[in-house]
Amino acid sequence: MPRTIITFGTFDVFHVGHLRVLQRAAALGDRLVVGVSADALNERKKGRVPVFSQGERLAIVAALKVVDSVFVEESLELKRDYIVEHGADVLVMGDDWAGKFDEFNDVCEVVYLTRTPAISTTAIIEHIADL
Repeated sequence: MPRTIITFGTFDVFHVGHLRVLQRAAALGDRLVVGVSADALNERKKGRVPVFSQGERLAIVAALKVVDSVFVEESLELKRDYIVEHGADVLVMGDDWAGKFDEFNDVCEVVYLTRTPAISTTAIIEHIADL
């Protein structure tokens, strides 16, 4: 029986850390579904609009060979609905979220992957601004 993996993120200023987490998530199953945060959701949770638009970020993530399907994540409160709707067997999140999604263990396995050290979108944006 195929195993569906789901993960979520903004994926703004796409970098090798994003690529590695998606590759590692995909390796846990047969199908990788990715929820890309809507522009409005990103602004609410991070207090800034993304550098790349929602449409651009969706296109970038969808173009990756490890990704089978993408959708827009409109609300953090709908994560359970997204997991069920996409038939996910495993929810994968970065370890910076460790423990925060354990409530979904009743509908799928929850796995927290370690982040790529010394890289973040915020750090990249700040570095570029300082140039």
